[in-house]
Amino acid sequence: AVGALSDSKDFVEDLLKGKTVDLSFQGIDHFKNEVGFVKLAENDHTAILTKIAETMKKIFQEKGILAGDERAFKPHLTFMKLSKSAQLRKQVKRIDSSLYEDFKSHYFGDEILHRLDLCSMLKKKQPNGYYYCESSIVFGEKHAAEPDDAELVSLSKRLVENAVLKAVQQYLEETQNKTRQTDGSPVKTKEAESGSKNESDNDSS
Repeated sequence: AVGALSDSKDFVEDLLKGKTVDLSFQGIDHFKNEVGFVKLAENDHTAILTKIAETMKKIFQEKGILAGDERAFKPHLTFMKLSKSAQLRKQVKRIDSSLYEDFKSHYFGDEILHRLDLCSMLKKKQPNGYYYCESSIVFGEKHAAEPDDAELVSLSKRLVENAVLKAVQQYLEETQNKTRQTDGSPVKTKEAESGSKNESDNDSS
């Protein structure tokens, strides 16, 4: 499946011909009152998305992988679904449509397609709640301009590490200053510091 996804990149880029796929999300629907999702508005861009899906399905099938069975391709943005827990299912058997009645035709915004992920629905989800991602293909300009999840995690780690190092360094400096004060070593007072500052200011003027 990873190989099929990788092979599909050239075909997808040929279909796009450098154009972006701007997906518009409007309105709410459901699957059997078990999944609530935001619908994709029908336009030229969704037609391209359908072509991409058909092309990828064909590539997967050529590798002997059944992709999507015979179900119709229905792209959607899930925002609510029932738990798989049998105990919870006894308590909540369906999603009440009145919960999202006010948003049935609401316009939620656009999203430019820039990455396709091959996800496992069986492996443990990522800490951010997203499915385990086996592989991805990236195209378009967004990837160059915006960092991906791995880059953001790496950046946040570096920021935390730098903050910890700075705090430790500051603590060591303060401890050394206190040690000098107790062992009789000369320590600059605020008056001395301000005096030397005034002298240097006079020199510079």
